[in-house]
Amino acid sequence: MSGATIRRARAADLPAIVRLLADDPLGKIRERYAEPLPAPYLQAFAAIEAQAGNEILVAEADGRVVGCLQLTLIPGLTRLGMTRAQIEGVRVEAGRRGEGIGERLVAHAIGASREAGCGLVQLTTDASRPDAHRFYERLGFVASHVGMKLALT
Repeated sequence: MSGATIRRARAADLPAIVRLLADDPLGKIRERYAEPLPAPYLQAFAAIEAQAGNEILVAEADGRVVGCLQLTLIPGLTRLGMTRAQIEGVRVEAGRRGEGIGERLVAHAIGASREAGCGLVQLTTDASRPDAHRFYERLGFVASHVGMKLALT
């Protein structure tokens, strides 16, 4: 298992996080890593930091950010007012995959969700990512629902 440290992201980590998000077949289409970072990333990070129950976690190894995910706690009325956790944007540096970094990140997010009183953890993964599907299934996630999205932009 990886020796990476899992911690809450800081603003200084943002370029490394965006680099991870962009270094991916789908990320190459959706993201724009540039120096300086486009302003929407800075604005989004500030909004995440300001919202209770919303955080970016990073995995740090050898003094560098090598993995990330976003964890959002969602209060709800269904299931007797249960709070659920949503995991998004899980990425591990291409050269570090297979070292257990992603597993440690997700396990940390699950533990934080449990501590926050969540009744379940949910995530979506693109249908074109069979390796990710196997990864999440190995961690105990079940493909129990059909996810749907409506693009607004």
